[in-house]
Amino acid sequence: MKVLLDLCVVPLGVGVSVSEYIAACQRVLKEAGLKHEMHMYGTNIEGEWDDVMAAVKKCHEVVHQMGAPRISTSIRLGTRVDKDQTMEDKIRSVKQKLSNPGV
Repeated sequence: MKVLLDLCVVPLGVGVSVSEYIAACQRVLKEAGLKHEMHMYGTNIEGEWDDVMAAVKKCHEVVHQMGAPRISTSIRLGTRVDKDQTMEDKIRSVKQKLSNPGV
């Protein structure tokens, strides 16, 4: 089953800056071959359920190995079985409606 997932990994107990931990997670997603797009407070990920969840687990493992004693992660996800939908499809649909004020 395909999933679109919004991931926000927050390492705790590592100081104020967490960019090195986020960069490590981005590397995990790239190595997993998953389509992903980082945004200001997280990363959107697209792929098969098991592959995406395995990458989320790997992010936790890597961040803990880097010295984070604790991690708080927020996940929002969606699945569809009626059609194949991408991250771009969802954004394009809203932008199309914005460009047509009567819709």
